[in-house]
Amino acid sequence: MYTDIAVIGGGPAGMAAALSAVKLNKSVVIFERDERLGGVLNQCIHNGFGIHYFGEELTGPEYAKRFADTVMASSITVKSETTVLSITDDKIITAVNASDGVFRIQAKAVILAMGCRERTAGSIMLAGTRPSGIYTAGTAQKLINTKGLAVGKRAVILGSGDIGLIMARRLTLEGAAVLAVLELMPYSSGLKRNIVQCLDDFGIPLLCNRTITKVVGKDRLEGVYYAETDKNLKPIKETERFLECDTLLLSVGLIPELDLIADNDIRINPATNSAYVDEGRMTSVDGIFAAGNVLHVHNLVDNVSEEGHIAGASAALYADMTDAQRAQRADRINIRAGDGIKYVIPNYINTPSKSGVDLYFKVKDVYKDCEVCVLSDGETIYKKNRRILTPGETEKIRLDGKGLNKDTEVFVRERK
Repeated sequence: MYTDIAVIGGGPAGMAAALSAVKLNKSVVIFERDERLGGVLNQCIHNGFGIHYFGEELTGPEYAKRFADTVMASSITVKSETTVLSITDDKIITAVNASDGVFRIQAKAVILAMGCRERTAGSIMLAGTRPSGIYTAGTAQKLINTKGLAVGKRAVILGSGDIGLIMARRLTLEGAAVLAVLELMPYSSGLKRNIVQCLDDFGIPLLCNRTITKVVGKDRLEGVYYAETDKNLKPIKETERFLECDTLLLSVGLIPELDLIADNDIRINPATNSAYVDEGRMTSVDGIFAAGNVLHVHNLVDNVSEEGHIAGASAALYADMTDAQRAQRADRINIRAGDGIKYVIPNYINTPSKSGVDLYFKVKDVYKDCEVCVLSDGETIYKKNRRILTPGETEKIRLDGKGLNKDTEVFVRERK
């Protein structure tokens, strides 16, 4: 079987990518391991989605349905309840499902849109026993919102990412007592609006520079020991306290779902634990693209969809190229993360557009009264003052494409 574009993952990034490609008259196949499209949106019943993309507030399932309905009404082939087993650098996908068995599809371009998974108690080496009552925040969300199950009565949340903040509110609305949200860093890694709407509005304390030192319990969680942390983020033993609880939610980071490409020649960026990409979201392997949370963790699903559209349109253009055209690309412009910047997307630019290019980045710390600067071969081509920048927010700047040279650096500094 052959297709122009193969999309791995039917969440917001994958659906947007597929729709952009099919609009450019390309044959598209979406591989989705769940029984329906939408990804994690299907369990996110709170509102706040679609404000930028649709101009109105939607719940996660409502946002997903708008895309899914358009996909199903198009010529896109959807392979649901299908597991992709491997992807070669030659764009051969091997997959399996109940109706087709094991099958292969040859694509001209592949778009990775598998999203990410949560870190677990084991991955952060959480000390203590392993009783029931310890969940990742996303698992608890799925149990409550899609299964109608209660997860506990007295809860502590470790980590203040957006899903942890949202689940603090959700547990409270379900009648549980959320005793505290503990955060290792001196700042929250979630959106400011979620801190206000999910914690402040419900009187839930956010305790920064805190971490759990040990969990206690045999059959069911009985409580946790927690302590303040020093400047090296190590627990201070004499500050250790015990907090009685029967539930612990972990919101301690996300890992891109990149197991599929572990044997491919795709260059990995240690800052994102995902692929280096160009302005079209193509990886270091020609014809393989990445978009959405598999590339970097987004705060807004609207931006996930936007990135999916970029990857889908770029993959469609790539599918139309001859080998000679692909070999004639201009020298790449490297985009580096400088002082104060955790990462920048894209990592390099092949062909600067006359209409400009958007750069997405996250900072390493909280910066107030600062300026974002871009240097290209030592020349300042962009500078803008910002009142505040926080690690929990994805920022965007637009460069007009002029003055971009081989070595370009984005950095943040305090205003003089």
